[in-house]
Amino acid sequence: MDFLTKVYEFFISIVTNFSDAFYLNFIKDNRWKYLVNGLGVTLRVTLFAVLIGVAIGFVVAIIRSTHDKTGKLKILNFLANVYLTVIRGTPVVVQLLIIYFIIFGSVRIDKVFVAVIAFGINSGAYVAEIVRSGIMSIDPGQMEAGRSLGFNYIQTMFYIIVPQAFKNVLPALGNEFIVLLKETSVAGYIALEDLTKGGDIIRSQTYSAFFPLLTVALIYLAIVMFLSFLLKKLERRLRNNER
Repeated sequence: MDFLTKVYEFFISIVTNFSDAFYLNFIKDNRWKYLVNGLGVTLRVTLFAVLIGVAIGFVVAIIRSTHDKTGKLKILNFLANVYLTVIRGTPVVVQLLIIYFIIFGSVRIDKVFVAVIAFGINSGAYVAEIVRSGIMSIDPGQMEAGRSLGFNYIQTMFYIIVPQAFKNVLPALGNEFIVLLKETSVAGYIALEDLTKGGDIIRSQTYSAFFPLLTVALIYLAIVMFLSFLLKKLERRLRNNER
């Protein structure tokens, strides 16, 4: 009986400590709102950064692939190479700080907008290489077929080449978007209250790092697992369509 009593008391103490810590970190002073609001900021930044990254990536990919295939657009190709070298050669957090403290340092500007621009520009460099690899993988005969149908180079590229390339690189693009979601966790460097910053604010108020930071990690993990599930379903559907 003494042993069972001690086990029971130990179990009760664990439950009590857990409930007290949960109350302190999330319920007291409505601290859970830091995580909810931070999650909204993270998802908003990720969504708009993805749109900007895709737009920049496709433009840069078309410029570079056109130069590789035809030798034209030399100046634009040079600028695209400079962009890729600079963006892929420097950390995203440094780019974020430069955009916020140097480029927009003299004006008052929404931190969410700065984060969207920074992460969008960064993502665009990686999307560009993904899309370019997809374009270059298309059989040259597809371009010849388009030209034989009366399309010019631009029409052939947009109506025949790019759709096929997009289908081929869609899984890789999905992985890039997952990486982008996790990269936004450094937005706190410009005092943007995203999901990670929300967890850190709770930690600074309660002096307890376990619950808030572990919860932040679990939220990121849940989102990534959900996106990975959707990506696998998409890949499976694409394989079925090819049969």
